[in-house]
Amino acid sequence: MPSSTTPRTLGEALDSAKPYVLSLFRIVVGLLFFCHGASSLLGWFGGMMGTGKTIEAGTWPGWYAAVIQLVGGALVMLGVGSRSAAFISSGSMAYAYFHEHQPEKLWPIQNGGEPAAMFCWALLLLVFTGPGPWALDRIFGSPRASEAAPEARREPSRV
Repeated sequence: MPSSTTPRTLGEALDSAKPYVLSLFRIVVGLLFFCHGASSLLGWFGGMMGTGKTIEAGTWPGWYAAVIQLVGGALVMLGVGSRSAAFISSGSMAYAYFHEHQPEKLWPIQNGGEPAAMFCWALLLLVFTGPGPWALDRIFGSPRASEAAPEARREPSRV
């Protein structure tokens, strides 16, 4: 007879993995966002838009966006203040989309705004879902972090 904690259906198995997949999603999104900032500010990964150059300090809005990408991406990736960092980062990507891309053409596929749109929505999702169980806030006992991923604390259902 199966244990009461063993998932009986594929749906139950997937649900039990949900908090951990959320953490992996947060880590990957944060890392990719960090890489955008690192390329523009530090010249890593081929530099700004593959040119090998960095963005000039203080230029609006690019330099400020790159700072948000670097710092926000690192915080989201590590799970430190990730909801606040994701909120600010999502807003910066919404601004980037509507200010830089959308005036050219309506659809992201036409105006080159796909990365901005995807980052905006992925980061906004993290604002509402929280960081998941593999976040530094949870490891080091931030009181707000325990509210961020209630799925990880849920007792297994006993049917």
